[in-house]
Amino acid sequence: MSIQNRPVGTVFVSGGAGGLGAAVVAAVREAGGTPAVIDLVAPKDDVVAHAVADLSDTTEAENAVAALIGKVGPPDAVVTCAGTDACGPLDGVDSQTWERVVRVNLFGTVALVRACLPHLKQNHGTVVTVASTLGIKAVGDATAYCASKFGVVGFTRSLAAELAGQVGVTLLIPGGMSTAFFDGRTEQYRPGPDAVLNDPAHTAQAVLTVLSQPPGSEIRELVVATSTEPSWP
Repeated sequence: MSIQNRPVGTVFVSGGAGGLGAAVVAAVREAGGTPAVIDLVAPKDDVVAHAVADLSDTTEAENAVAALIGKVGPPDAVVTCAGTDACGPLDGVDSQTWERVVRVNLFGTVALVRACLPHLKQNHGTVVTVASTLGIKAVGDATAYCASKFGVVGFTRSLAAELAGQVGVTLLIPGGMSTAFFDGRTEQYRPGPDAVLNDPAHTAQAVLTVLSQPPGSEIRELVVATSTEPSWP
């Protein structure tokens, strides 16, 4: 009995100009889908449709979704890869910086999903939210990041229950990846010299597996990490 996978279709990717987002964009294109990027900066590949937006601002996020729909049509899926961090003890990170992490990682995710939702309901599309292993395991000097990613986990699990039978909802929990995410950090907050980080292209393939599930089948949650990921389990 052959299994008919779902076409990837049009996929809106936040944070698609770099890191995991760029890897998801490449995977979607290779699979014959149409990626469209929402990010603070335009992607290097000028062929990919994009909208520049600061996802800490809900209105900008909503306007970016509308702009992309005008360029490539409504989304069949949205993948929320955009994220930021602010390392340090709570009393060592100023309030504006701390709160921006939550606005981008959690509120930005919610804003994008909400803006895409009417279209995803019409075509029984898919939401993939990107949390982190630090969304299920807390560590010190990461209160903003853990708060935001724990929030993404709770939001996504609630959304999956709310949209069951209407829209596929997947929670992606990636471990550390070899991207620019760690750039600009002080030495104590960077992966050590012996750290093994996952290739974002490998994580992107997992996203593609989610997007390609046959109709009626969903991957609700998945963890993708190297076999030596220190923050899992």
